[in-house]
Amino acid sequence: MNPPGPRRAAPALAVFVAVRLLGLGVLAVWCAAAGSSPHTLLSARWDSLWYARIAAEGYGYEVVLPSGAVHSNLAFFPLLPWLERLVAAVTGLSYGSAGLVVSAVAGLAAAWGIFAVAERLHGRRAAVFAVALWAALPVAIVQSMAYSEALFTALAAWALFHALRGNWPAAGLLAAGAGLTRPVGAAVVAAVWVAAALAARRGEGSRRMALGVLLAPMGAAAYVLWVGRRTGGGLLGYLDVQAGWGNGFDGGWAFAHFIGARLASPAFPAGLGLLVGVALVLWLYRLCVRQRQPAALLVYAGVVVALALCASGYFGSKPRLLLPAFPLMLPPAVALARWRTGRAAAVAGALAVGAAVYGAFWLNGSGPP
Repeated sequence: MNPPGPRRAAPALAVFVAVRLLGLGVLAVWCAAAGSSPHTLLSARWDSLWYARIAAEGYGYEVVLPSGAVHSNLAFFPLLPWLERLVAAVTGLSYGSAGLVVSAVAGLAAAWGIFAVAERLHGRRAAVFAVALWAALPVAIVQSMAYSEALFTALAAWALFHALRGNWPAAGLLAAGAGLTRPVGAAVVAAVWVAAALAARRGEGSRRMALGVLLAPMGAAAYVLWVGRRTGGGLLGYLDVQAGWGNGFDGGWAFAHFIGARLASPAFPAGLGLLVGVALVLWLYRLCVRQRQPAALLVYAGVVVALALCASGYFGSKPRLLLPAFPLMLPPAVALARWRTGRAAAVAGALAVGAAVYGAFWLNGSGPP
């Protein structure tokens, strides 16, 4: 099955654009009432500032906190700032605004890639709903920010599509790009390797497959090795950089303690909400397994979920870290596709409105650290 062309994917892309425009419209109204700037919230706060500084000055900037912890911009992978620099050079936009352009284009590419994967597995109708659900996630406003989630999801979705159809060089190259975008690029590499291993077991091994397998980890490996050399930390240099930010992998102990502390405090509703959210994510993954999704998708989503939930720091970031786990949307998308169009569209529309309101509230509040 060849990649779906723009005409075939048009309904999904139109739905994606409509949901994103709804989110941006609600954000604009909310900001007008609150006296804040939508452009600032989307392009010049939190991680977007770090990406823009890398685009402008390169690596080497760090902040030393009163506690002695060091926040180094080496924690941020380079593909997004590289693209910001390119777009800014061509258009004359600021780096933050260039990041919004990159995310807008990448969001469309991600929606198209999700449609391609979902259509291959479950048909066109379910694929449109999969895109609609991904666009209407509670934290989907991040897809319109100068963040790397949209770019990463685009590369991941298309890498998985090409792995499923056995186009190994393309899958490996896209996985390498994902590895230059976020640390969770390891999930894409693992998915490509598993898909290749299963294909080889079926007797489908080839030089093209070997090329894809070799290409897949090159992006992440190149950056991690470069950071290790720059910091003098060797292979563990990047982990040392992340440790300075308070990030690590503890199997979810710190996150469980964080939830437990809220359940035992006046913030009980927040703790309960987090508990329900984690249960929902795990239930969706269980549905993916029962749906018999291809092993590549299960590995990819499983690694994304594990890294998001089992990291030891930045608990407020976990919802957006789960954003690339689009295979979780396939079971509910298939269910919606079985409903009558009016009823299914009403549910998707209600979710989109809820996401738009929550996104505006979130960005005008704590936001996605």
